[in-house]
Formats: sequence, C-alpha cells, structure tokens
Amino acid sequence: MALPSSYPVELRKRAVRMVAEVRGDYPNESAALRAVAQKLGIGSAETLRNWVKRDEVDSGQRPGTTTEESAQIKAMKKEIAELKRANDILKAAALDSTGQSNSAG
Repeated sequence: MALPSSYPVELRKRAVRMVAEVRGDYPNESAALRAVAQKLGIGSAETLRNWVKRDEVDSGQRPGTTTEESAQIKAMKKEIAELKRANDILKAAALDSTGQSNSAG
C-alpha cells in the first residue's frame, strides 16, 4: 500500500504545470524535471516524473488505469473479499455437526 504523499496536492499540481510549460526550454524531459524539482524543493526528479505520468494518464494523454479507476477497483476488491467471508460464514452455518446440509433435498 502506498504511503500518503508528504507533498501538498497544490504543489504537485503546480509542479506538473511547470514541467509542461518549460519542457521546450530544455534539451529533454529529464532536464526539465530536474530543473523544476530543484526549483520547488522536490527531493527527486523521479518523484516529479511519477506525478507527470499520473497526470497524463488521468487526463487521457497516456494509456493506463486512472486514479479514479484504481480507487473503484480497490473498493470492488474489498467488497468481493467481504462477500466471500460472508458466504463462507453462511456455508458453515448451513452445515450441522455431522457435516451434512441442514436443507431437505
């Protein structure tokens, strides 16, 4: 499970915008990322690169699972696990002490 970011959301958004704005001023994206990260006091250009990638996926510019879709998948997996546990409890309750089903049939 990922830890919450120590950087405020507004800083992350600003950094991503800045990379998009200055990308053409540098010979490559890595140089732009390093410059913006240093300017804003972000510990690693790789951290900023991840934010840019996430923004590109969320905005549809890059293929991948969006943040919203990831949250939905996580919630569905949790619900499935809860339903499986409930189903196991119901199955166990339906059996008597000899292991036979309580239902007639």
